[in-house]
Amino acid sequence: MTQPVITYEYERIADIKRLNFITESLQKEIPANAHVLDVGCGNGVISRHLGQFGYNVLGIDISQKTIDVARSKNKLPNVAFEAISAEELTAKGQQYDAVICSEVLEHLHHPEVLLRTIYASLKDNGILVVTVPNGMGPREVCVTKPMLKARNNPGLWSFINKVKSSLGFKGTTVQSQADNLDHVQFFTRKDLTALASANDFHIIRFAKTNFVEDVFPFSIVTKRVKALQSLDCSIAELLPVGFTGGFNTLWKKNTGR
Repeated sequence: MTQPVITYEYERIADIKRLNFITESLQKEIPANAHVLDVGCGNGVISRHLGQFGYNVLGIDISQKTIDVARSKNKLPNVAFEAISAEELTAKGQQYDAVICSEVLEHLHHPEVLLRTIYASLKDNGILVVTVPNGMGPREVCVTKPMLKARNNPGLWSFINKVKSSLGFKGTTVQSQADNLDHVQFFTRKDLTALASANDFHIIRFAKTNFVEDVFPFSIVTKRVKALQSLDCSIAELLPVGFTGGFNTLWKKNTGR
């Protein structure tokens, strides 16, 4: 039987690395036809990718704009999208073999609220895949935090946007069309471990992403040269975990309560 050709909507190597971590985690832990919930799915890139492997995926997001985009791009009968909050979905009583929470927690003022909801939505033997930026990693320290401060100065912010535009940075992401993508949480490995524990999860795998390829001024070149992106991801694997740009993590429930 001919195996289907797996395609990627992401082009950036660090994004593909994250997507492969998610896929491989599911393949090792749950059946091929399992039910997967993608929380904060945005434009549905992850949901559609997992659907190619036979998983029955429901992608949810509170942004109707992103769900409209996700639906417009979807051609898989085993993948669906819904504009609904995780809390509303949990109230329906459905439980899943796996939950994906990718690049979501850093946008939430109270991530523990979502994690409690996910706990209720996840089967006891299920898995939760969480990916977040490293709050003390190169990009968050050198780009994200300074940019958040710069927005308080209208003149400086206008100048920065003009420079970014001239260098070809569009200010949009493949992952989401949401209007507000600000980071309000900055997790270290210790922070993330404590957050998991406080919400009756434990982390069974920590993996690294990239190093400095998405940090200005390196990003001017690396965004155009994939070989440099690949090299940067390889360098991240050799460095202490504190130097990684993000954390790809696999969680399980503490069920003995």
